[in-house]
Amino acid sequence: MKMYDITGSIYEGMTVYKDKPEKQPKLNQQTNGYVTETRLELDVHTGTHIDAPLHMMVEGETFESVPLDKLVGQCKVLDLTNVKDAVSKVDLEGFGLQKDDFVLFKTRNSFEEAFDFDFVYLAKDGADYLAEVGIRGVGIDSLGVERSQEGHPTHKALFANDIIIIEGLRLKEIEQGEYFMVAAPLKLIGTDASPARVLLFEGLV
Repeated sequence: MKMYDITGSIYEGMTVYKDKPEKQPKLNQQTNGYVTETRLELDVHTGTHIDAPLHMMVEGETFESVPLDKLVGQCKVLDLTNVKDAVSKVDLEGFGLQKDDFVLFKTRNSFEEAFDFDFVYLAKDGADYLAEVGIRGVGIDSLGVERSQEGHPTHKALFANDIIIIEGLRLKEIEQGEYFMVAAPLKLIGTDASPARVLLFEGLV
């Protein structure tokens, strides 16, 4: 069995969405004699994280509504590194996706360290197709599942069909194929997202 950590590291100066300074984590470390304690100020959408419906829907459910059992189980990594702009229905149709699949998109985003304002995202028709198939979740290697789409139709199409959204994955070293995934978010109450540690296991039945 081999384990892959596909989580982005959290530190001051890390890559954040649109390079916005207010999204940077802050670590205030203090030492008193031999005791060191660090206070962390963190946006819940920092690095690798899981969105909750409240993020894009005014009356959407908060993070505790995300079922933990949907975040543990088999997943499929799809190699979409040939996509230049948006992942569409056409890009996804050839993978033979099935109901209750959890799919992770490996795109050219995984090879970028700095924030790319033209990152690859999931188009609305791609989201509609995933909803039609009936997948349980989607993960992507960008800090957003969509890019400057008015009204955020991709998020809304996924949330309306109870599809979990994971953003900020790091898939550079991961080959296309099937894995066992454990996505473990913080146990937050009342928020619109949560940072998560996401692990893939190869050879685990």
